[in-house]
Amino acid sequence: MTTVAATTATAPRRPAIDRATAKRLMATEYERVVDQLVSLSADEWRLPTCNTGWDVRALAAHMLGMVAMAASVPEQMRQMRAAKKRGGEFIHALTALQVEKYDGWSPQQIIAEYQRLAPKAVKGRGRMPGLLRGRTMPDDQPVDPPNQYERWTFGYLVDVILTRDPWLHRTDIAAATGRELTLTADHDGVLVDNVVREWVQRHGKACTLTMTGPLARQYAFGSGGPSYSVDAVEFCRILSGRGAGDGLLQTRVPF
Repeated sequence: MTTVAATTATAPRRPAIDRATAKRLMATEYERVVDQLVSLSADEWRLPTCNTGWDVRALAAHMLGMVAMAASVPEQMRQMRAAKKRGGEFIHALTALQVEKYDGWSPQQIIAEYQRLAPKAVKGRGRMPGLLRGRTMPDDQPVDPPNQYERWTFGYLVDVILTRDPWLHRTDIAAATGRELTLTADHDGVLVDNVVREWVQRHGKACTLTMTGPLARQYAFGSGGPSYSVDAVEFCRILSGRGAGDGLLQTRVPF
């Protein structure tokens, strides 16, 4: 049983994991994305996902676009300029451009390019200097667009969000295909634990949480408060907006 006092953050959000752990998680997550994509059949690449209008191939194209952005500063600037020029909600414009860029690519091409760029993305993310990592990003970032935004440091984006994003999309693909999701305590358990602790920091209330499934774990935050029992992966999907939750489970966490 883990006991942690519930608090509410007011400063720009910073990563709550050390840099060495963050680098290990990002490298492993990219590897698991490749392993998952390689395992899919041709029919499974055409299955619809919970991401409106995207089948598995389109979702993989977005994931490839994010890796390409992390792997190359010029590509990052190109994508950001194009998304801002398109207008509207920035994250929606960005992901749409990523899907469009790889329109017509075969699954094999997407996988090969992801494999090629993943090590470069890890290197690119890991070499961000400390001075820049601690700076606040110029624009407020989406937690629940268009309703909720907040300030992030660049370090939070690089160390946390850019790993949570492919992890959550792996759960999307597993949900779409009905395949089992590869889950281990030393990787997925660390990611989920980080989400749990951020969730508590965000809502600032005492509660107890029982995680079930392959990543089972129990938490107690403060004393008293409501109790929740939920599968660890489903917990993250609920907080991302992919499922319905009551009470404190309505608190959104960005992925």
